[in-house]
Amino acid sequence: MIREVKVCVERETEKGTVFRVLVPRESLKDEIRKFSGERVLRGELRIDDGRSVTAEQRRKAYATIRDIADYTGYVPEEAKERLKHEYMLKTGNGYFSLSDCGMSTAGEFISFILDFALEWGIPLTDNLISRTDDIGKALYSGLKNKRCVLCGKDGEIHHADAIGMGNERGKTDDRNHRKICLCRKHHT
Repeated sequence: MIREVKVCVERETEKGTVFRVLVPRESLKDEIRKFSGERVLRGELRIDDGRSVTAEQRRKAYATIRDIADYTGYVPEEAKERLKHEYMLKTGNGYFSLSDCGMSTAGEFISFILDFALEWGIPLTDNLISRTDDIGKALYSGLKNKRCVLCGKDGEIHHADAIGMGNERGKTDDRNHRKICLCRKHHT
């Protein structure tokens, strides 16, 4: 169940932040009981900061959608709608429009479609770094999908923090080392 709410009160405690929220014009008591018996124990909070999608975000989203459409054979409008529905299924967010959604939603959607393109090996006409709103997510997506973050081709891991001479790469725990995924050309 997803509802828009208004934050009425907030305060800090030693355990965390406490919010009271108002769900305008709705009585949800019976619906909450239907899902959880008497009491809801868990939930999710998304905060709309009131900022609107930027022209730059729209440009990045539509350029990536166009690349995906060209690769898959869909017309761009159909590819956009399919990608938006995939995003909504994955995140649980409601329907949105790139003409008037919030900056956060646009940024999350851009990260989602870039991850989609890397996962499926869809070539981008521009490098991933210039398309993303969140460089950390883009770098992680490149590592996760083993795709070069510059060109999207099959990649290999480049360790910014060298493993060091005498260490076996296969046995060394590199979780705390900085790394990036690059194709052979960009790695060289």
